[in-house]
Amino acid sequence: MTDPITPPPVRSTGSISRRMIGIAALWISVLLIGGGVALDRVLSDAITRNFDDGMNYVLTAMIAASEIGPDGEVLFNRELADQRFLEPNSGLYYQVSAKGHEDWRSRSLWDRAIKVPFDHHDRRLHVYDSKQFPGEDLRIMERSVVLPGSNTRWMFIVAQARAGLNAQIRTLRTTLVQSFALLALGLFVLATLQTLYGLRPLRKVRLEIIRMRDGLKSRVTEPMPAEVLPMVEELNALLAHNERQAEEARTHAGNLAHALKTPLTVIMNAATAQSADLGETVIREATTMRRQVDHHLARARAVGRRGAAQSRADVWASLTAVERAVARLYSHVRVDMDGSKDAAVRVERQDLDEMLGNLVENAAKYGGGSVFATVQRAGDMVEILVEDDGHGIPAQERTRIFDRGVRLDSGKPGTGLGLAIVRDVAEIYGGTVTLEESEDLGGLLVRLKTPSGLKPLLPTGEMDTKPWPRSGLGEVGRGGGTPKSPLPSTPAPAKQ
Repeated sequence: MTDPITPPPVRSTGSISRRMIGIAALWISVLLIGGGVALDRVLSDAITRNFDDGMNYVLTAMIAASEIGPDGEVLFNRELADQRFLEPNSGLYYQVSAKGHEDWRSRSLWDRAIKVPFDHHDRRLHVYDSKQFPGEDLRIMERSVVLPGSNTRWMFIVAQARAGLNAQIRTLRTTLVQSFALLALGLFVLATLQTLYGLRPLRKVRLEIIRMRDGLKSRVTEPMPAEVLPMVEELNALLAHNERQAEEARTHAGNLAHALKTPLTVIMNAATAQSADLGETVIREATTMRRQVDHHLARARAVGRRGAAQSRADVWASLTAVERAVARLYSHVRVDMDGSKDAAVRVERQDLDEMLGNLVENAAKYGGGSVFATVQRAGDMVEILVEDDGHGIPAQERTRIFDRGVRLDSGKPGTGLGLAIVRDVAEIYGGTVTLEESEDLGGLLVRLKTPSGLKPLLPTGEMDTKPWPRSGLGEVGRGGGTPKSPLPSTPAPAKQ
């Protein structure tokens, strides 16, 4: 059997640390891969341009040193400075070609020749890669030139093996991969440490809660970052709220015990003395104990429900239900209502029914036959005014009437706990109740103020008009009344 004190397990949605580290790792990887590819392209292009600039320098030197010989062929008036042109298969070659003329090749080509595409003329530099030599990738640069003293379009070509260029690019990429891998590792470690350090306050809060559960502390007092501080303040406020509720519960238990002690003592004394009116004494004192128990149970219920964040009640629906129940009990009384029909209060419906029922029935019972209820907004509060045309309450008695057991009209049965209950329940929800004189009807005006709630979801025409539930608490203030017989279909409101 499950221990009712053990809270139900909370489903885990995963680790925040792993989630944050995973997101950081993914983002770092995307940035480093994208940055690495972009940087590789930029540096590879720079190395290739530098390689091509060297070939362009040689090609320009070739064209500058060329002239037409007596036989109409091209010759150099000075030798090119690079000795690799003289070494066979050195990887650096040149060739001058034209249609109808013999190719003039560098000695480094030996018995090979560069294929010349005569189907086009390159007035500008034309650079491309070629695999025409087996086992040797070439980078070729060519340009078409017409030399002075000749009408022939000569194709000047410089070719160089790509081995050196490819080696430089491989070295660059190896360096980039190693550097970015080291940078990624460092960033991952940094993100991990940052996450662990950033979530450290949450672990501190957990340790503080453990200390509070062990009775070592009553509040979270450790300094916290600004992002965690609101949560800690709400937690401390919740603890203070629970402590107030526990203290109120202890106070109510003590008050109830004290209230029951005297009647029990009277019963014990009467029984010990075998008093002749023992039965009447037991009934009288049991009635007293019952109304005390009812009072404290009502307050305990309100205290238990006030912490509910969803506490909302439609005032007009509650007032309508109370009016219908009171109309059946007091058929000679006319109850009129006016004011805001969409007002809602931050009070549980049962507690609102209980307060309004006590006030409206009290006005019906002690008034002259007319009761008027008004609902109006007052800032962030909702005021409910209940007026009657009775004799009212003298101003000097309006404070004392809220004391438990005080009754001004002893000619009618009751307990004198009603206004005390209304006051206690209203204060539990942060409201107030005051007594005034009605200017319109001349009797008593009770002003009940409660915190405003959200606008109800149901339209006014569809509002809940369920019967006003009996609470057994009795009527309010100016006297008490024993409960009347319940109605056939709607329970009658209990009166004190």
